[in-house]
Parts: sequence; structure tokens; C-alpha cells
Amino acid sequence: MPHFPHFPHFPMKPRNAPPRIIGVGSALMDILLFESDRFLADHGVTKGGMQLVGPGRADQLLAASPNLPRMVPGGSACNTTIGLGRLGARAEFVGTRGDDEVGRILEAALLANNVTPRLETVATPTGRVLSIVTPDAERSMLTCLGASSEMSPRVFTPGLFAGADLVHVEGYLLFNEALIRSALEAAREAGVPVSLDLASFTVVDANPSLVRALVREYVDVLLANEDEARSYTGGREELEALGALAADAECAALKVGGRGSYVSLGGETTVILPCGECGVVDTTGAGDLWAAGFLFGLTSGLPVGECGRIASMCGYEVCRVEGAHIHDDGWGRILSVIGR
Repeated sequence: MPHFPHFPHFPMKPRNAPPRIIGVGSALMDILLFESDRFLADHGVTKGGMQLVGPGRADQLLAASPNLPRMVPGGSACNTTIGLGRLGARAEFVGTRGDDEVGRILEAALLANNVTPRLETVATPTGRVLSIVTPDAERSMLTCLGASSEMSPRVFTPGLFAGADLVHVEGYLLFNEALIRSALEAAREAGVPVSLDLASFTVVDANPSLVRALVREYVDVLLANEDEARSYTGGREELEALGALAADAECAALKVGGRGSYVSLGGETTVILPCGECGVVDTTGAGDLWAAGFLFGLTSGLPVGECGRIASMCGYEVCRVEGAHIHDDGWGRILSVIGR
């Protein structure tokens, strides 16, 4: 059953206007550093995970590497919202940035990608993520939240979300219970369904009982990869894990990397085939862009299989580039296939 009895079951009915989707999360700048597994081991970085760090830790690692980093806008929900904007949704992003050049660059990037920024500005510098990418295209993240850590629960009111078709929340906000609970309560009071991307197994491992409780109470669409699902379900594998996820949310998606994904909705499981077999450069943002494609399809009233096909295309195209932003030619291929 949906969490709100007056909501239509997903997928929603086809609409004339593009869906309005509001992303909520950390406004961050991604710093991409390409390094070896040995580098991770030598410097005590957990491969594939996400650690919250101070600015000094990121600077230490950058100084220890002979490789030059690249900087692009980032943050899980921010990446997803940019994808939604490029797909044609009426996309908005809620977050907090610093009153600095990095923050201005980030806001300009949102506007350039058809996203309406709803960013509070504070004196603290804009947050950043050091994303270390190894030769197998896996990324390990060290996050300095900066201004994002000052996002206030007072930001979230029912009026902020009124009239939206979906509120999409990143799992990293689970590190701040008061903040994420405020966002979820505001969405509920506004009568808007919620999607949650678990974001990292480290998020779930930090407080699994809280994560499960909030999902059961507030979340309508739950997105997870294999590692996150394993942490959420206590070590269950694939389809058994999917069933456990689906028991807590109306719609659950389990992403299994290059093998595709599974979606459970209304008691039925749909197998989503992967898109593409070669050219993977960097998996940064793969889950975020998968979410963009899936949520766009879901809120546009498309069948689950079509939602998954768009999701797979978005996830594949972002793996073909460095960073979490699909190039214009990639978006051209996606939009041509889905007829937009």
C-alpha cells in the first residue's frame, strides 16, 4: 500500500505537462582524482565507500598524489536533479552553498542544466567531495560538507514542496536525523510522494534501525545498489534483498551494476537489462543518473520496463565520461531513443 491513501499507485498516470520534481541534498563540488588501489590502501581509504572528513584530509590526499584532479558540480541528489532537468522535467534543487566562487559556479551549472536553484547562501565555504577513481572505474568518496552541513530543518515547509509530483532525497542526509525528518514531514504535509536513494552502504551501516524506520514511515520509492541493499537487509542477496526492500516501500529498485537492475512494484518484479557493454571510464554518478531516468519515467506515467530502460541508458552514458555529468552528445543519444 502507498504511504498516503490518496496517492495514485506508481507509475503515475501519463500527464500533459512535464513532471515537477524537487531534489533535496548536499550542494557540493566534486573533485575527481584518478589513482590506484595501492593509493587507497596506503592512505586508509575505504574502497567504494563514503567518509565524512574535514578539509585537511582531502588536501592531504591531493598533495600525496602526482595526478591532477578535475572539478565538476556534484552531490547525489544534485546529480539526479541535473539529470531530471536534462530529460525535460521541471526540476528544482534545494540545498545550501557558500557565498564564494565555488558556490556561484555550482549555481550557474544548475541553471545551465535546466534546474531551478533553491539554494540558501551562508558564510561557510561550499562543500566538496574528493572522489578517488581506481582503474576498475570504482569510486571512493571523502566528503567535506562545508556549507551543506549548515542546512537548517527550518528550510523545509509544506509550501516548499506544494504542487510537486515527487520529492527526491539523498541518503547522505540520514547522517542528520533532524534535517531529513523535517524534509520528509514537510513532503508528507504537502501531500507529495518521496523517493530515497540510500546513496552508500556506509550511510546504512551508521544507523540501520533509523534508516529502516524512516523508510517504512515516509518513503514511497526506495533505490539501492547491491552493497546498500545488503546492509539494509542484513546480508541478503539480490532477489531476497529486493523483496525486503519492497516490503518497506511501495516501489523498490535494486541496481546490480553491469548486470542491470530489478524493480519491484505492486508485487511484481521487472528485470531491467543493462545498456551498453563497453567504454566504462568512471562509475561516479552512475546510480544518481540511473535514478534520474527511472524517476522521470515513473512520474511521467511510463510502464516500469520503460522507466528502467531510460534509467539504464542514463547510467550507462555517465559511465562513459569522467565525473557525474553526461556530455551533450550522450544526452542527444538518450533523448533520441526516448523520443524527446
